[in-house]
Amino acid sequence: MKSEFDVIIVGSGPAGLGAAFSLLAANPACRLLILDRNQYSSGGLRNDCKMNFSWPIGFADTVWTEVQAKRYLNQIETFLKPAILEKHDIDTYRRRADRLGVTLLEIRQAHLGTDGGLELIKTLCARLTALGAELALGEEAIAIDAQARRLTTNRRELSYDDLLLAPGRAGFAFLQSVMKTNGINYVDNSIDVGIRVELREERYPIVQDYYDPKFLFHKKTRTFCTNSRCAHVVQEKYQDNAGVWYSVNGHAWSDKHPANGLANFAMLKTVGLTQPLASGQAYARALGEQAMLLGGGHPIMQRVGDFRLGRRSTQDGFCGDLYDFEPSLPSCVPGDLGLAVPAKIMRALWDSLKLLDTIVPGVLHPSTIMYYPEIKTYANKPVFEDPASFRAIPHLYLAGDGAGTSRGITGAWASGIRVAEAITTLKN
Repeated sequence: MKSEFDVIIVGSGPAGLGAAFSLLAANPACRLLILDRNQYSSGGLRNDCKMNFSWPIGFADTVWTEVQAKRYLNQIETFLKPAILEKHDIDTYRRRADRLGVTLLEIRQAHLGTDGGLELIKTLCARLTALGAELALGEEAIAIDAQARRLTTNRRELSYDDLLLAPGRAGFAFLQSVMKTNGINYVDNSIDVGIRVELREERYPIVQDYYDPKFLFHKKTRTFCTNSRCAHVVQEKYQDNAGVWYSVNGHAWSDKHPANGLANFAMLKTVGLTQPLASGQAYARALGEQAMLLGGGHPIMQRVGDFRLGRRSTQDGFCGDLYDFEPSLPSCVPGDLGLAVPAKIMRALWDSLKLLDTIVPGVLHPSTIMYYPEIKTYANKPVFEDPASFRAIPHLYLAGDGAGTSRGITGAWASGIRVAEAITTLKN
């Protein structure tokens, strides 16, 4: 059975949602379908739901200008009406950072927590349905014939006038397969590789004044996605044609939940594979598989105290004396990061952690846990036929983290709006 749509959007994360609302605002009669392989609306809004409203956070400067980004950020803020978090007493931290050659960015942020993000998704999906959009959750896009403008799912065959692919980081491999099939050139030669650090909140007190502090260190290393109040480390599954591997991530519930006294953040290093040009996705998988090998099919974790002594962590070591909290991801296997993390990457991460411990003393307490791997595979870099609209080939657009046009909720939402504006202009 064939269905006819003006626009089909694959992916119901921020990029897809931003495009959908923009398309329907411009043309309420637009025949719009949003597909997602999951039984629920997915994407960054589900995981902690931290939103940044300052340039350049979340925007790839290769495809955005500051003027463009700020214009879209204003639109997004007006639409979502987020409660911007206050920051207090961060000058001391900034002065310490400056003396070490470290940059502390001051970002306008909002935080809903995972439960708040789920409520927002529910509200947004209801609004889209009321506006006439069709949401097909649990329906997976399988193949795309761009020349015929035909999309095949696990349930039916669909035709469209325009197609937006916005599958997010989890759809990285799917997006690559579509680009290969339809002759769209791309590279995916850079990724972020790092660790998730978990510690008692009292040993990272900056989070009381600045919820998600953004530190930029030497060697393309930075903090990312800080969580506190009621924070947890989680395991994420990545799957492609070569198999399954796991990464870790962090999230937190909203202030409606009782605090658990823990905080976590990622320390990430950007890695570019250029000589010879190699696949970041393949490298990420290799790192993930190596960690799983050492962890018996799971990510691994190590206490800072053990790492400093050059010995592996053991289950018995996660108790008593200097260790005073339970890992929030107990399925991780105690081990030795030195056997899993490439030496050059580990040196950059450890050097940055030592600098951070000087800025915020307490970070490198012996009980602090380092989880590995945390890998961000959002670095597809398509060769766009029209970079201004993110159009890859006629009638097919790519947006969001999976397409390399954004790095986060607000950047992804903005990239969706940018595509929607281009589609609307062409139709008019």
